Amino acid sequence: MTPQLDFIGIVVSDMAASLAFYRRLGLEFPEDAETAPHTEAALPGGLRLALDTEATVRSFHPEWEQPTGGGRIGLAFRCADPAEVDAVYAALVDAGYRGELKPWNAAWGQRYAVINDPDGNGVDLYAALE
Repeated sequence: MTPQLDFIGIVVSDMAASLAFYRRLGLEFPEDAETAPHTEAALPGGLRLALDTEATVRSFHPEWEQPTGGGRIGLAFRCADPAEVDAVYAALVDAGYRGELKPWNAAWGQRYAVINDPDGNGVDLYAALE
């Protein structure tokens, strides 16, 4: 059997804050997940995005330390059109999330922006330029 990507996991420092961020991007997590040590959202094609608290990770990996710096994981959310990239970016910044790169027209033919989740992970927003 060839291994298949099935699961993307993110270690979070604040489950409720991370859930609020990813729910704003349209991911559906269980209603009562704010106090859970682990939760998952189903993605298209059967892939899952999981959030685990730092305490959960330390329960099976006691030497785990929070990484420093950014750019260790890349998540990109496709938007319907360039206007939606701008609108989603603005809504997230207005909600208090840190914008890393304001929307721009990338040389590769997409409207692109990067917003940070509560743990500082860059999350890309993009759409094909019309």
